[in-house]
Amino acid sequence: MNMALRLLNQEPYAVAPRADAAVARVEVFDDFAAAEPHWRALEAGNALATPYQSFDFIRLWHRHIGADAGLSPFLVVGFNARGELLFLWPLGRRPLNGMQAIEFLGGKHINFNIGLWRRDVAARIDADGLRDILGLLRDKADIVMLANQPATWAGLANPFALLPNQPSPSFGYSGALMPDFEALYQSRASSSARKKMRRKERLLADAGAVRFNKTEGAADIRAVLADFYEQKTARTRAIGLPDVFSDAGVRRFLEAAAEAPARDGHSLLELYTLTIDDVIVATIGGIVGDGRFSAMFISIVHERFAAESPGQQLLIHMVRHCCERGLTVFDLGIGEAKYKDLFCPEAEAMFDSYWPLTAAGNLTAHVFRRVAAAKRFIKQQPALWSMVTAMRRLRARLSR
Repeated sequence: MNMALRLLNQEPYAVAPRADAAVARVEVFDDFAAAEPHWRALEAGNALATPYQSFDFIRLWHRHIGADAGLSPFLVVGFNARGELLFLWPLGRRPLNGMQAIEFLGGKHINFNIGLWRRDVAARIDADGLRDILGLLRDKADIVMLANQPATWAGLANPFALLPNQPSPSFGYSGALMPDFEALYQSRASSSARKKMRRKERLLADAGAVRFNKTEGAADIRAVLADFYEQKTARTRAIGLPDVFSDAGVRRFLEAAAEAPARDGHSLLELYTLTIDDVIVATIGGIVGDGRFSAMFISIVHERFAAESPGQQLLIHMVRHCCERGLTVFDLGIGEAKYKDLFCPEAEAMFDSYWPLTAAGNLTAHVFRRVAAAKRFIKQQPALWSMVTAMRRLRARLSR
């Protein structure tokens, strides 16, 4: 394949879904403004993409988190021979042990990475075409590390799965929705389970007025997030995990995303709460796209109302709300947890890719593959994973 690599071409291109899907030119942008016309064209053209990788979401993430972490934009854009836009990979580049590494922008705050692809391109590109594109990047980086990639998305296979990869340590968890929430609930929970939850609902209502709310307005958003940070800090301390929401940049990012102007009828980051009178007992935040609600985080008030399962009660309200607004899929992100079983019974296969571009990147790729494989082995063995979580809780108790 004859293909050229250029940097920082700022001419806008339109999406042409029935045109030639063969990649003829690849350009790498190190600036969001330069890539924005291409990015937004793909978004407007019904591209294969996750909602996490929208231009607005990734730009805010980089402004508040990625730049301080040493990641610079490395936005790979493909065109056909007629200059028509084919795909955009929202990547970043950073120093790594004396080398240069390329990875998806968004870090641990993104559950699902796939890039943005014209749908016919995603269906037709082959492994040789992808290898040719990666070959063009050899003088720009030593290794490509792409984590948290779904094997399929919106009915199409992930093109990156054509190249060597390995299963991620954890699965993603999702569930199909129905217009009729009650029918969905009955199909997912037994009559005894529903009866038990109704009893918990009554017990929670005995403590005060129970309300499910969508959070809107800057003042309310910041108040809800402040409560969420407290809840998350208490929870992570109790189970011996680091609090990833304690960083000031992470907090600025969440606030900016929640306060961003709505596009396409929904906020960039949606926040919902379950309250008793004026006390927030559970919070969930997520992002919407292509008929899917993807939860980014969920928290419950520490220790209080534990017997009433406020987190499960919030999920019931949340899924009902998603059904009523016509969404078709609800997901609770990556990682195994019992609370996901009710509404997210489908384990979505995930994979990671570690591709060396230079000889220097070979050893690093090998190390990352081995570490990821070890994590998966431990997480997918219930006895081993129970030991890990028990040790974390013990360490947390001893450190108090």
